[in-house]
Amino acid sequence: MRQMTAVNGTGLGQGAAAARAGGRAGGRAARRLAAALAVAAAFAGAPALADGPDVIFKKSTVWKFLTPDDRLVVYGIDDPVVEGVSCHYTLPERGGVKGLLGVAEEVSEISLSCHQRGPVSFREKFSQGDVVFSERRSLVFKKMQIVRGCDVKRNTLVYLVYSDRLIEGSPQNATASVPIAPWGGQGEPARCGDWLK
Repeated sequence: MRQMTAVNGTGLGQGAAAARAGGRAGGRAARRLAAALAVAAAFAGAPALADGPDVIFKKSTVWKFLTPDDRLVVYGIDDPVVEGVSCHYTLPERGGVKGLLGVAEEVSEISLSCHQRGPVSFREKFSQGDVVFSERRSLVFKKMQIVRGCDVKRNTLVYLVYSDRLIEGSPQNATASVPIAPWGGQGEPARCGDWLK
């Protein structure tokens, strides 16, 4: 009887030790998941150069069960340097578990439309290809950028959207042109070439 108790006691001791080890492993896994979510949130909240973007509307493209759908999202931004010019861009956002956790690598198909919405004026000088807006498209490696240039001959602002990666970017891109026109009885419009560095 005493021997049986000892065996049972040892078995209980081993079971308790296994439970403690399992609890430690579960705790480590939970801490890793929490750290990954914190990193994802930090990258998702990376600051952009322009104010916004403002979400205009969303349209689901692929239905997902119990997780967010794949969707197209239309955003609006204002150029932070050029008063009177706004852009809208549409990009696909992945749903599912990876999309929910913010770790999905998004595709590079992004459309862009920019327009003059008032008299154009410049807040400061700029360089050809300056970044207007930037946002991460994956946890670490991929980034979407909207950059600005000036076609001096045609007095037209040119915006380009593309995505790049740490190793290899995507050739997919979209371009939008905004001819600078007089607005509401204003005299001669501003010339973007006068504001190039």
